[in-house]
Amino acid sequence: MILTIDVGNTRIKAAVFEGDILLEYFVFLKNELQKNIKYILKKFKNTTHLVVASVGNVEKEVFLGFDNELTVHFVSHHDPFPFINKYETPEILGIDRLVLASGATLRFPDQNRLVIDAGTCITYDFIDQNNNYLGGAISPGLRLRYESLHKYTSKLPLLELESPKHFTGTSTSQSIHSGVVNGLVYEIGGFIDEYMRLSSNFIIILTGGDTEFLAKRLKNTIFANSNFLIESLNQTFQYKINND
Repeated sequence: MILTIDVGNTRIKAAVFEGDILLEYFVFLKNELQKNIKYILKKFKNTTHLVVASVGNVEKEVFLGFDNELTVHFVSHHDPFPFINKYETPEILGIDRLVLASGATLRFPDQNRLVIDAGTCITYDFIDQNNNYLGGAISPGLRLRYESLHKYTSKLPLLELESPKHFTGTSTSQSIHSGVVNGLVYEIGGFIDEYMRLSSNFIIILTGGDTEFLAKRLKNTIFANSNFLIESLNQTFQYKINND
């Protein structure tokens, strides 16, 4: 069994796999990391590998404390990936984006793929049908947009995510909801339309913490899976085992 852990900017996601089968999925805060790993390993005693992809600020030593119980692997830029990385600065490309691109390449062969990860930031990653990773875009996620309006203005309130009641906001709060939510929906739709204009034989993959909220608001046909990164982490490790 393999325990995969995705350390994000706000939360930690973990999953236990047997082959390609996801046995159980976990979400917890960073200060609960050690306790939860111990719990998972106690529950799944046959776990042999711990695979970590991290963009958050968690020391490696926390994971290495378990290396007497199982093999610990940190996904890095030096690992083998199933695509050709044509990013101009490959050494600083986010590990999460590498894993998502890897999962898209392995799961959807011979297609143009656009992976949209809707979390703290929105990342867009394009891998063409010839398995060339070409790059993408990064923009603020929903919560960052709410927070920035509050932080960088003197009077706008900090609001929680909410569906706009009307397209035209009839109050300050409703205007913020309309601007944040509709603005991001139009942004994502615009990116999708432009990529689809440039390429055919296309699949769009939407993932991340805001997947469910956004998926039903997008006009385009998409493959929506909030667990796509953690599943891709398992697939990427399987690929490494077979290609090292």
